[in-house]
Amino acid sequence: MSDKPIRKVFTGWHMTTILVGFFAVVITVNFTMARLAMSTFGGKVVENSYVASQHYNVWLARAEAQDRLGWIPKISLDGDRHVRVEVRKDGRSLTDLRVAATASHPLGRTAPATLRFEGVADGAWRSVEPLAVGRQRLDIVVGRGADEARYRMDMK
Repeated sequence: MSDKPIRKVFTGWHMTTILVGFFAVVITVNFTMARLAMSTFGGKVVENSYVASQHYNVWLARAEAQDRLGWIPKISLDGDRHVRVEVRKDGRSLTDLRVAATASHPLGRTAPATLRFEGVADGAWRSVEPLAVGRQRLDIVVGRGADEARYRMDMK
Protein backbone atom coordinates (compact mmCIF):
# COMPACT_ATOMS: atom_id res chain seq x y z
CA MET A 1 0.00 0.00 0.00
CA SER A 2 1.09 3.50 -0.85
CA ASP A 3 1.08 6.43 1.59
CA LYS A 4 0.35 8.83 -1.24
CA PRO A 5 -2.90 10.78 -0.87
CA ILE A 6 -5.46 10.31 -3.60
CA ARG A 7 -5.84 13.45 -5.70
CA LYS A 8 -9.13 14.22 -7.36
CA VAL A 9 -8.86 15.93 -10.70
CA PHE A 10 -10.86 19.12 -11.31
CA THR A 11 -12.23 18.77 -14.80
CA GLY A 12 -14.18 20.93 -17.20
CA TRP A 13 -17.36 19.11 -16.15
CA HIS A 14 -16.87 20.30 -12.58
CA MET A 15 -16.51 23.90 -13.78
CA THR A 16 -19.56 23.56 -16.02
CA THR A 17 -21.62 22.25 -13.08
CA ILE A 18 -20.53 25.16 -10.89
CA LEU A 19 -21.34 27.76 -13.58
CA VAL A 20 -24.74 26.24 -14.42
CA GLY A 21 -25.63 26.02 -10.72
CA PHE A 22 -24.55 29.62 -10.08
CA PHE A 23 -26.58 31.04 -12.97
CA ALA A 24 -29.58 28.86 -12.09
CA VAL A 25 -29.62 30.39 -8.61
CA VAL A 26 -29.22 33.96 -9.97
CA ILE A 27 -31.98 33.52 -12.56
CA THR A 28 -34.32 31.91 -10.03
CA VAL A 29 -33.83 34.75 -7.55
CA ASN A 30 -34.32 37.38 -10.29
CA PHE A 31 -37.56 35.82 -11.53
CA THR A 32 -38.87 35.41 -7.98
CA MET A 33 -38.11 39.03 -7.06
CA ALA A 34 -39.63 40.32 -10.32
CA ARG A 35 -42.80 38.30 -9.71
CA LEU A 36 -43.11 39.58 -6.15
CA ALA A 37 -42.55 43.16 -7.30
CA MET A 38 -45.17 42.92 -10.03
CA SER A 39 -47.74 41.33 -7.72
CA THR A 40 -47.51 44.18 -5.19
CA PHE A 41 -47.36 47.15 -7.58
CA GLY A 42 -50.69 48.93 -7.65
CA GLY A 43 -50.33 50.80 -10.89
CA LYS A 44 -49.51 54.30 -12.04
CA VAL A 45 -48.91 57.20 -9.70
CA VAL A 46 -49.79 59.72 -12.41
CA GLU A 47 -51.09 59.25 -15.94
CA ASN A 48 -48.35 61.30 -17.57
CA SER A 49 -45.23 62.32 -15.65
CA TYR A 50 -44.42 65.13 -18.08
CA VAL A 51 -47.85 66.75 -17.62
CA ALA A 52 -47.57 66.27 -13.85
CA SER A 53 -44.19 68.02 -13.87
CA GLN A 54 -45.85 71.07 -15.44
CA HIS A 55 -47.98 71.45 -12.29
CA TYR A 56 -45.08 71.14 -9.85
CA ASN A 57 -44.70 74.88 -9.19
CA VAL A 58 -48.45 75.23 -8.62
CA TRP A 59 -48.30 72.39 -6.09
CA LEU A 60 -45.36 74.06 -4.33
CA ALA A 61 -47.27 77.36 -4.12
CA ARG A 62 -50.29 75.55 -2.63
CA ALA A 63 -48.06 73.85 -0.06
CA GLU A 64 -46.50 77.17 0.96
CA ALA A 65 -49.95 78.78 1.28
CA GLN A 66 -51.08 75.85 3.41
CA ASP A 67 -48.04 76.20 5.66
CA ARG A 68 -48.80 79.90 6.16
CA LEU A 69 -52.28 79.01 7.46
CA GLY A 70 -50.69 77.45 10.54
CA TRP A 71 -53.37 74.78 10.82
CA ILE A 72 -52.42 71.68 12.78
CA PRO A 73 -54.56 68.61 12.05
CA LYS A 74 -55.18 65.75 14.43
CA ILE A 75 -56.55 62.76 12.54
CA SER A 76 -57.49 59.52 14.29
CA LEU A 77 -59.84 56.54 14.27
CA ASP A 78 -62.39 55.93 16.99
CA GLY A 79 -63.44 52.49 18.23
CA ASP A 80 -66.03 52.07 15.46
CA ARG A 81 -63.45 52.94 12.74
CA HIS A 82 -64.95 56.36 12.09
CA VAL A 83 -62.38 58.97 11.09
CA ARG A 84 -62.07 61.89 13.48
CA VAL A 85 -60.55 65.16 12.25
CA GLU A 86 -59.71 68.08 14.49
CA VAL A 87 -57.92 71.15 13.16
CA ARG A 88 -56.25 73.59 15.54
CA LYS A 89 -54.60 76.94 15.16
CA ASP A 90 -52.82 78.63 18.04
CA GLY A 91 -54.09 75.90 20.38
CA ARG A 92 -57.79 76.43 19.59
CA SER A 93 -60.10 74.27 17.47
CA LEU A 94 -61.18 75.89 14.22
CA THR A 95 -64.89 76.16 13.51
CA ASP A 96 -66.93 76.64 10.32
CA LEU A 97 -64.84 74.13 8.40
CA ARG A 98 -65.64 72.05 5.35
CA VAL A 99 -64.19 68.56 5.69
CA ALA A 100 -64.16 65.89 2.98
CA ALA A 101 -62.03 62.81 2.48
CA THR A 102 -61.38 59.99 0.08
CA ALA A 103 -60.22 56.63 1.39
CA SER A 104 -58.34 54.26 -0.89
CA HIS A 105 -56.05 51.28 -0.61
CA PRO A 106 -52.39 52.43 -0.88
CA LEU A 107 -51.76 50.00 -3.75
CA GLY A 108 -55.07 50.56 -5.51
CA ARG A 109 -56.53 47.15 -4.69
CA THR A 110 -59.96 48.55 -3.77
CA ALA A 111 -62.02 51.32 -5.29
CA PRO A 112 -61.73 54.72 -3.57
CA ALA A 113 -64.58 55.61 -1.19
CA THR A 114 -65.77 59.12 -0.37
CA LEU A 115 -66.26 59.90 3.31
CA ARG A 116 -68.74 62.51 4.52
CA PHE A 117 -68.22 64.32 7.82
CA GLU A 118 -70.44 65.84 10.48
CA GLY A 119 -69.47 68.13 13.34
CA VAL A 120 -69.34 66.76 16.87
CA ALA A 121 -69.72 68.62 20.15
CA ASP A 122 -66.02 69.26 20.88
CA GLY A 123 -65.32 71.08 17.60
CA ALA A 124 -64.01 68.06 15.76
CA TRP A 125 -65.44 66.33 12.71
CA ARG A 126 -66.42 62.65 12.51
CA SER A 127 -66.99 60.62 9.37
CA VAL A 128 -70.51 59.38 8.81
CA GLU A 129 -69.23 56.17 7.21
CA PRO A 130 -66.74 53.91 8.99
CA LEU A 131 -63.38 53.33 7.36
CA ALA A 132 -62.94 49.94 5.67
CA VAL A 133 -60.88 47.37 7.53
CA GLY A 134 -57.24 47.09 6.45
CA ARG A 135 -54.72 49.64 5.26
CA GLN A 136 -56.31 52.77 3.87
CA ARG A 137 -54.85 56.02 2.60
CA LEU A 138 -56.90 59.09 3.49
CA ASP A 139 -56.79 62.19 1.31
CA ILE A 140 -58.46 64.86 3.45
CA VAL A 141 -59.47 68.33 2.28
CA VAL A 142 -60.26 70.92 4.94
CA GLY A 143 -61.59 74.30 3.91
CA ARG A 144 -62.60 77.50 5.63
CA GLY A 145 -63.75 80.38 3.46
CA ALA A 146 -61.23 80.71 0.62
CA ASP A 147 -58.52 78.83 2.58
CA GLU A 148 -57.95 75.16 1.90
CA ALA A 149 -55.56 72.56 3.29
CA ARG A 150 -54.91 69.02 2.09
CA TYR A 151 -53.59 66.21 4.23
CA ARG A 152 -52.67 62.62 3.42
CA MET A 153 -52.49 59.94 6.06
CA ASP A 154 -52.16 56.17 6.11
CA MET A 155 -54.48 54.38 8.53
CA LYS A 156 -54.57 50.74 9.61
